[in-house]
Amino acid sequence: MTAQIIDGKAIAKDVREEVAAGVEELRAKTGKVPGLAVVLVGEDPASQTYVRNKGRAADKCGMFSRQENRPADISQEELDALVDELNADPDIHGILVQLPLPKHLNATEVNDRIRPEKDVDGFHPINVGLLVSGRPCLKPCTPSGVMVMLERSGLTLKGAEAVIVGRSLIVGKPMAQLLTAAHATVTVCHSRTQDLPGVCRRADILVAATGQAEMIKKDWVKPGAAVIDVGISFVERDGKFKQVGDVLYDEVKEVAGWITPNPGGVGPMTIAMLMANTLEAAKNQLGV
Repeated sequence: MTAQIIDGKAIAKDVREEVAAGVEELRAKTGKVPGLAVVLVGEDPASQTYVRNKGRAADKCGMFSRQENRPADISQEELDALVDELNADPDIHGILVQLPLPKHLNATEVNDRIRPEKDVDGFHPINVGLLVSGRPCLKPCTPSGVMVMLERSGLTLKGAEAVIVGRSLIVGKPMAQLLTAAHATVTVCHSRTQDLPGVCRRADILVAATGQAEMIKKDWVKPGAAVIDVGISFVERDGKFKQVGDVLYDEVKEVAGWITPNPGGVGPMTIAMLMANTLEAAKNQLGV
């Protein structure tokens, strides 16, 4: 048996096309389009790439995108003032501050300062609380993208046993809330979980989100399970750096029923869901 590939690029393309149609509908009703502001502090190459890709995606969806670049030595007060300015701008419906920030800046303070209705990353404590309460909110992009991938692949979540490896605020914890809301039975694992391979082998749906390169091996996976690889690591192979995930892909695809490639799986979905969140935020703020 070889796993069915869950093509994140193809699903993300469909989501972006749906968002673009929604943007046009919003423009027709209100004369306005969603506005996304992305704040980039410093000159980290990976962050520059992510920010550039987000801006391009917004442009392709017909949105207004604005990139705010600031030097790495910006003060906390100056960054807070920029967030306040964007909060007050009626043409900006979504605000994203690219992480990681330089060490002298408090990322939690910055995220908490973004108005919850403009928090398209879904990290504000009010949005986190609404998610836990099962109420409408802006949800974190990566877990939302995973849910879309599972649903559009025809997987049954109701009654399924789901195991999440990783308990971060960005992926693991919100992933657990979304899967629970879809009526899966969820276990969240971490570095102190006893018999981690044994727990993973119980999963009908296994979500790996640790950033530990290729830690999930073939014998960790229940035959026929859906394996979602969220992690990103870079390893040196033949003198070149190659992107890999948390899953030893070539091994695991021989036992899994479904699997996401890495790259080309969850990554494109994260940006697509950012576009979906920005449209949702704009509709909410414009009363549509």
